[in-house]
Amino acid sequence: MGQRLGEKKAQGQMEGAFLDWALAAFAGSVAADALYEGPSCVLSAVDNRQDTRMLDQVLDHDPNHDDMQAFLGRLQEAVDGRGLARTGITTDGSALYPEAIREVFGEVPQQLCPFHVIAALVKGVLRAVASERERLANSKPTLKRGRPSSQDKAARRLARKSTLMPQKIRDVFQERFLCVKRRLKPSERQRFMHITRGLPHRRTLREIIEHI
Repeated sequence: MGQRLGEKKAQGQMEGAFLDWALAAFAGSVAADALYEGPSCVLSAVDNRQDTRMLDQVLDHDPNHDDMQAFLGRLQEAVDGRGLARTGITTDGSALYPEAIREVFGEVPQQLCPFHVIAALVKGVLRAVASERERLANSKPTLKRGRPSSQDKAARRLARKSTLMPQKIRDVFQERFLCVKRRLKPSERQRFMHITRGLPHRRTLREIIEHI
């Protein structure tokens, strides 16, 4: 029991000494992030101006509100205990942060990291393209057996649509990255316009990427 208490005390002293060094030139702005690796997650807090790691914590599960509140609480104690001030915090935009930040730090300015936001938008666009591919696959018309009559224009139109649909679906899948590529060559733009005929909402996705 005494050995455990001694180890815990020594660990606390080491952490305190590290924080003294990390916060010696603290500029007031914090960057908080969560790195996921398999079943584990690493919470970290970095001096946003000095690029100095201040705190980290390894979890064996995805972080929840209580985990985030406790981690930010440790950071608050370290900063307040040294008479330092916080001027703002930068996060990746996760829904875990806003409430925990308000509860621990109050109304401190929160800035979202643009790289995480852009990555989330790109993933969202690719998910939308995947949903469109599924919709096209489910909308393939059901034809009657046999060749349609030359007099039945509606049936012949459905037959042509059914023949062209598999290629359309393949194009949507194979060329999906044309929706999220930062810049398109003239040939790529021409290809993109070809495979999005009749799919104006896919062109809207491209406009979103070009805007950001």
